[in-house]
Amino acid sequence: MTKAKISVVGAGLMGHGIAQVFALAGHEVTITDTVMKNLDTQKLFGEIERHVRPDTILASNTSVIPITSIMQGLNKRERALGTHWWNPPFLVPLVEVIETQWTSQQAIAWTMQLHQAAGKKPAHVKKDVPGFIGNRLQHALWREAISLVEQGICDAETVDAVVKASFGRRIAVLGPLENADLVGTDLTLAIHNNVLPAIDSRPEASPYLKRLVADGKLGFKSGEGFRKWSAEQQAALRAKVVAHLKTSRNN
Repeated sequence: MTKAKISVVGAGLMGHGIAQVFALAGHEVTITDTVMKNLDTQKLFGEIERHVRPDTILASNTSVIPITSIMQGLNKRERALGTHWWNPPFLVPLVEVIETQWTSQQAIAWTMQLHQAAGKKPAHVKKDVPGFIGNRLQHALWREAISLVEQGICDAETVDAVVKASFGRRIAVLGPLENADLVGTDLTLAIHNNVLPAIDSRPEASPYLKRLVADGKLGFKSGEGFRKWSAEQQAALRAKVVAHLKTSRNN
């Protein structure tokens, strides 16, 4: 792919990782953080638009704020989109490329090609919905995991052990819909008819989770969340995750 000029605005952990990926792919990369101190995300892109070429692609890495709301005030909204990277960006291959109702297909195609050529695995998100694809799937699982603990069905350690010792072993090579086809859509339907009515479907956060936060049990940052975590346990788990990602990044 033709080498591009890429500017990363925001020099935090994600910004540094994204810049690293593109630099290693041979692109000309600059990274800055100064302008962000005085501008919120929506005003930031309006300011950037005033100083870039008309054909510059503008992309936000947000995982929470709708891309549509960030880009709605731009003059050329057809060149604006979302590129949601996952942490750590230099080890997790997925980048979700989010289309708004204004984004041109040319901008989507170029952005998908850019990330693929840099060694990432871009996924085209055709509608700008909260959580895009990955976080919707991830937090649907988290909601039920919290509910199992809240209902006293098992403790938090058991939830994690079950996931890691069962479908977690195969999910990297067998996606959920591949699995549904493997077992059969008829069996999947029968299971859903029996199981889905019992699965947590509340549209708001769990009261159990709210109590943890209210009690100051914030996870690693406080030493206790769903479980207690010593500094040594935290370091060991972080190292284990990084080692696993390094091992599997070429798959």
